[in-house]
Amino acid sequence: MSRARLEAFSDGVIAVAITLLALNLAVEGPGHGPLIDQLGHRWPVFVAYVVSFFTVGIIWVNHHALVQDLARVDRTVLFINLGLLLFVVAIPFGTALMASYLTEGGADSKLAMALYCVILEGMAIGFGALFAWSLGDGRRHHPIPSDLQRSAWLRFTIGGLIYILAIGAAFLSPMLALGIVGATAVYYIFERGAAGAT
Repeated sequence: MSRARLEAFSDGVIAVAITLLALNLAVEGPGHGPLIDQLGHRWPVFVAYVVSFFTVGIIWVNHHALVQDLARVDRTVLFINLGLLLFVVAIPFGTALMASYLTEGGADSKLAMALYCVILEGMAIGFGALFAWSLGDGRRHHPIPSDLQRSAWLRFTIGGLIYILAIGAAFLSPMLALGIVGATAVYYIFERGAAGAT
């Protein structure tokens, strides 16, 4: 299979995932109180949307950078990529669930946030596996020198470590966990080198 076909399929899946995020943005409409109040009550949905939109967008940017540098595509990388996409398409579900329970308090709020973070952790593991595969001999157009692979690996996979922290934080404070996830998105907006987007 060509690299272009892998990227086109992935782009389509990621585009659907990012579009589905918007489905939860509706307000109840006329007859349910002033619009400003409806918008105010829905603030968790809007915050969750922004965080997840940028998270999925960053996935798309980094996936593009990584795949563009692949010198070849084989069956193994196709299945690794499918594993990554399995979690990417679950992000809208996790976002809607987390936003619905964010301000409810109690065990349900903590569990909803933890599930959202677990989905992001699964995505990070999939990305880490794809990056690890790319480090093999002859798999990149611009191979990462062996003495730099460890630091590149750390920069590329640190999100997975942070999402584990966010899972734990979700059981203390869902808002803290959401802040950690948002900060991770900001980090990856500015982190460029490890995926190949230099």
